[in-house]
Amino acid sequence: MEMETLPVRKIIHIDMDAFFASVEQLDNPELKGKPIAVGGGELRGVVAAASYEARKFGVRSALSGRLAKELCPDLIFVKPRFERYKEISQIILKIFLEYTDLVEPLSLDEAYLDVTQNKKGNPSATLLATEIRQRIFSETCLTASAGISINKFLAKVASDIHKPNGQKTIAPDEVERFLENLPVQKFYGIGKVTAEKMFGFGIFEGRHLKEKPLDFLVKHFGKPGAHYYHIVRGVHKSEVKPNRIRKSVGAERTFFENLTSELFMVEQLQKICESLSKSLHKNKISGKTITLKIKYSDFSVHTRSKTLPYFIADKMLILETAQELLYQEKLQNSVRLLGISLSNLNTEKKEKVSVQLKFAF
Repeated sequence: MEMETLPVRKIIHIDMDAFFASVEQLDNPELKGKPIAVGGGELRGVVAAASYEARKFGVRSALSGRLAKELCPDLIFVKPRFERYKEISQIILKIFLEYTDLVEPLSLDEAYLDVTQNKKGNPSATLLATEIRQRIFSETCLTASAGISINKFLAKVASDIHKPNGQKTIAPDEVERFLENLPVQKFYGIGKVTAEKMFGFGIFEGRHLKEKPLDFLVKHFGKPGAHYYHIVRGVHKSEVKPNRIRKSVGAERTFFENLTSELFMVEQLQKICESLSKSLHKNKISGKTITLKIKYSDFSVHTRSKTLPYFIADKMLILETAQELLYQEKLQNSVRLLGISLSNLNTEKKEKVSVQLKFAF
């Protein structure tokens, strides 16, 4: 299969280092140098972020608070302060926009920047990344890591190589060698289960993945197989989209004690709907598809959805549909978490961003 020649772009991926935890250590000097976890307490909570001191013990985001405490007995739990994180995130975004308008935030703590044509007129993406990281530190006292390469996939992979407070550039003439030697579990988008399946086919590094024909990868990995075929060859066409389209809005609650009756759950759904509706009205968003998320005590997750013929944002209409979904099937176990999300939003207007790409790297 002949691969098309793509224009060279200059993409920077900036990733703040342990952002939530670093903000807490910044605002409370007593926490500096100590293992902390941002998130709920150890009884029922889930870790949202962990400081590097805690990561040494294996504490990671999405880990249960109980297990995190077992791994690190001296772990300190800190309640999240999302308004504070948003405040600092806005400062960082303003810095990005001084360099390029092509900024695609992925979350509060990471973003892609297309600096192929930039406001500083600097042809070196590597020097720009260094300058941006210095600016972030001088204005927030927080460190960031960066990856620099010819596309979003490579920049994302590169930003993780010299963390924390470092950066890695993968130049065009280094792409092929870099990808051939990269362990497949380090490929962004290849999770633990997929990596283990690849191991079973003798695919351990990029060079092994590259040996597999397209039809083999599609046969064994489905649609993502075509994606793997292209990325291992350094081909990733996704552009940096300044106005990312929001696909869904949701709210959820984890309970101190598992719920065993739908009656108790309806009371919680009312609170979730109220929170969700406030967010929808604040952002002038409405949607047609309501999804109910149920996490059981055994941590299995089930979802039920219904699409309406009209857009809604009203809490009573959302609650009415959520209750209908709740009673749709019998509960399989006691319930640990309930969540409601709205998708098929009125914001989903497709706007393509095009960029002229003609500079050497």
